Amino acid sequence: MTVEDTSLTLKVLTVNTHKGFTFFNRRFILHELRDAIRATQADVVFLQEVLGSHQRHASRLARWPTTSQYEFLADSIWDDFAYGRNAVYPYGDHGNALLSKFPISRYDNVDVSVGKHEKRGLLHCVLAPPGSGMEIHAICVHLGLREQHRNSQLSYLSRLIDEEVPKAAPLVVAGDFNDWRQRGQNILTRSCGLKEVFRERHGQVARTFPARFPLLRLDRIYVRNIARFQPVALASRPWTHLSDHAPLAVELAV
Repeated sequence: MTVEDTSLTLKVLTVNTHKGFTFFNRRFILHELRDAIRATQADVVFLQEVLGSHQRHASRLARWPTTSQYEFLADSIWDDFAYGRNAVYPYGDHGNALLSKFPISRYDNVDVSVGKHEKRGLLHCVLAPPGSGMEIHAICVHLGLREQHRNSQLSYLSRLIDEEVPKAAPLVVAGDFNDWRQRGQNILTRSCGLKEVFRERHGQVARTFPARFPLLRLDRIYVRNIARFQPVALASRPWTHLSDHAPLAVELAV
């Protein structure tokens, strides 16, 4: 007699969208980016540098969507989405977003900006897969370019996890950590009990920047209280032409 596997399986994708433009902002490629994200068949998508609005682009680009970029990307595939507005300027705003095929029962965007010139946030969402009786916590991350700022933001992240995420709850933390020196790795492993999926399976976090010839290990997917996980290899095309960051994906069982 075998015990039936009742775990929930899902695929997670994280990508820095570069506001829907190619490297150096040469071409608007949001439509191609949507097709590429759809093709991964991800259940949950973590997005960084996604535009909520931009009046200048909307007035000069014929293919500019009539909705926010995250709504355009979600379309009819991801029924639920959340947006954390981080940077606001006279003609628009951008931040992090999460697209989910599961209901998002609640979410909060935590401002972790240091100073006035580099706005950053942690988008904390709670997913409630129907019929599962569980809550999955998902935190979309985009940290600063300066190491001193990142250290402060990692402390915020550690406190958020300690105070807002139950010890036994499944947790996924993903996004652009800008941590090319990998200083934050020990902080998250020791203080939060997180495991980075590529490091656990391949011995190193993945190289993701620049997308066409990845040298720096900037993007991560961390998990806690996940029964099984396996990084997913994504083809380089078309991603090398869609953002300055290569995406990461993982299959999870919770």
